[in-house]
Amino acid sequence: MQYISTRDNSKKISSAEAIARGISSEGGLFVPESFPKYDGVTFEALMLMDYKGRAKKVIGDYLTDFTAEEIADCVDKAYTEEKFGTSNPAPISIVNHGDKKLCLLELFHGPTCAFKDMALQILPHLLTYSLKKTADGKKAVILVATSGDTGKAALEGFAGVKDTEIVVFYPSDGVSPMQKHQMDTTLGDNVNVCAIRGNFDDAQTGVKKIFTTDEIIKKLENNNMMFSSANSINWGRLLPQIVYYISAYCDMVNAGEIKLGDKINITVPTGNFGNILAAYFAKQMGLPVNKLICASNSNNVLTDFISTGTYDKNRKFITTVSPSMDILVSSNLERLLYLLGGRDDSLDKTYMSALNNEGKYTVNEAVKNAVQADFCGGCCSEDETIRTISSLYNDTGYLCDTHTAVAVNVYEKYVEETGDKTPNIIASTASPYKFSRAVLSAVVGEEITESDEFAIVDRLSALTNTEIPAPLEATRTMEDRFKNLISVDEMPQYVVNSLEL
Repeated sequence: MQYISTRDNSKKISSAEAIARGISSEGGLFVPESFPKYDGVTFEALMLMDYKGRAKKVIGDYLTDFTAEEIADCVDKAYTEEKFGTSNPAPISIVNHGDKKLCLLELFHGPTCAFKDMALQILPHLLTYSLKKTADGKKAVILVATSGDTGKAALEGFAGVKDTEIVVFYPSDGVSPMQKHQMDTTLGDNVNVCAIRGNFDDAQTGVKKIFTTDEIIKKLENNNMMFSSANSINWGRLLPQIVYYISAYCDMVNAGEIKLGDKINITVPTGNFGNILAAYFAKQMGLPVNKLICASNSNNVLTDFISTGTYDKNRKFITTVSPSMDILVSSNLERLLYLLGGRDDSLDKTYMSALNNEGKYTVNEAVKNAVQADFCGGCCSEDETIRTISSLYNDTGYLCDTHTAVAVNVYEKYVEETGDKTPNIIASTASPYKFSRAVLSAVVGEEITESDEFAIVDRLSALTNTEIPAPLEATRTMEDRFKNLISVDEMPQYVVNSLEL
């Protein structure tokens, strides 16, 4: 299987090259030339497998230049019980909230307590093989822009990995205190973390610019290095996320919640559009999906796009209690537009050029209709987020984080508005302890004034009788290693200095 750039159809490369590069030289994102097709027989076979078996099947069908042994090695190293606490790293919890059944796909049981672990525990192994196949002994320099969770998950995944260096940028006031502490305490000689003055979009734009700066690329080449990415712009990050939607469907059938062939809805709290795009790709493979419900917080650029066909980032950026969704430029949407536009690279370039120059674009009627056929958008205010956490906990005893609360709220409003009772899976993306201040505030019904993050964590644990996740507890006594704060304009030089070029 070959991979094609969204902005240049003439660029066709192997999966190993796509993973090693991360992004195409002209700024396009790589997409597979086709999707493997799974029928009922395929799903019957998948239902008999554990999570690792399903991952080997799905990933192997996309990475056709990898051997079965290489895929198995990557999967077996990534999804261990030691890292995820169970043989099923993505279990489903079912709770009844009012008259609605919530099937919560828990994606936060990995070493950094966020869904990014599901992909970033396997990406370093995929990248290591990819470099051997394509990069002729070069060292990979992983550049990451993060709104909180990707950064720590990438640092955890790549720390100590041979022939890699990783530099993570995050918005200084755009992540939770726990997310910041997790990143800044990361151990490893090949890791570097830096805060920027700005928001996530600023960090993401800065990283993309560095990727395509000829002067820096030349310096890397002279030192036998090359850029790659751990953000979901990298196909090796996006692909493992397809697995957990297919696995969740199999688990739902095995549990008797649905019958094989029944359609489901999937609700995803969405920022950069990668997580919900993985569900869309699963649908293209044959997963019986009715609607993909795109849940946004107050930064509702995606909600507006789905309803109007106009993507407009020219709006106030709002810092919320669900910071991983505080994004106005959803990079992975480009992949969807390319596919729905008939793989027309010139059309895609027109949209992306307009976004870059004017801050907005409007898709044609055919693309708009295609988006609305598969997706439904909804958004959730700050007050609604807090009330949802409170209501869900008080009614069911289930404690969720701020991002999952957005998804629950949007899903429940969707059902009320449409009457659609199709069984639904909600992507639960993080531990509530990563956002303990907001979650505790929701539970007790008052603002939390304590400044000590772990005092808040302890109070939340005692009040709700829930266990503090071990990976977060382990950082309690660790000192911050990284205390850098720079402007966006300083990012390129920071990378050069970090790599001692």
